[in-house]
Amino acid sequence: MLKLYAASGLLRPTTATATATFTATTALATTTNEARTTISLALSTRKVPAARRHYATSNPESSKRRAVTPFNDDGHVAWSNLSAAEKTARATQQTFNFGMVIVGLVLTGGVSYFLYQEVFSPDSKTAYFNRAVDRIKKDPRCLELLGDAKKITAFGEETHNKWRRARPIASTLTTDSRGNEHLMMHFNVQGPKATGQVALHLVKRAGHKEYEYRYFFLDVKGQHRIYLENADAAAAASSKGKDGKGFKLFGIQIG
Repeated sequence: MLKLYAASGLLRPTTATATATFTATTALATTTNEARTTISLALSTRKVPAARRHYATSNPESSKRRAVTPFNDDGHVAWSNLSAAEKTARATQQTFNFGMVIVGLVLTGGVSYFLYQEVFSPDSKTAYFNRAVDRIKKDPRCLELLGDAKKITAFGEETHNKWRRARPIASTLTTDSRGNEHLMMHFNVQGPKATGQVALHLVKRAGHKEYEYRYFFLDVKGQHRIYLENADAAAAASSKGKDGKGFKLFGIQIG
């Protein structure tokens, strides 16, 4: 049979076909391997950025940041990550902030002390001013000259500008050679009937805690002076009662 196929020429084409099939299979295998290699390289190339991103996330301090200065430091950068110059900048900023806090505390204490001495203290000028005004509003002689107590107002130096009547009352505080404190005050009062001037002088003797009135009077133009306190007259009257002699008032011998 083989001889018949060989003689007839049928065997040679079959061998050529097998060879072509083998060559095609080899080429296909080679192409498949190359494709796998290409895909593997592509996947490897894509994994590199992911690894880099992971590295950047795990080390945030390695990224670029703005240099720390005394003007932009917000404390977010850890001390250990600061350079020598940046540590100096942060120390300068914190020292400045601490100084501002101290200055604020000192100013607050000073204002509080001033308000207490001038307004809230029982011995403050404002306290004695309010007491003086209350006494004038309760004194029948003063009400006879000024009018209704509810309509009496007190203010500083008299002026035609109504907005300036709220300025501080004129007063002085001095200490004499004996250590006695002298508080003198002058202000104006106005009522429905008239306007008057009030003057008072208080003395706190050395070693004492409270002031005593030296004088306290109301002057209304065209009227006699009204004394609410007059220590000199009281002392003189007491002296006259003891020895039966007269006394001096403002350099004038009386009695």
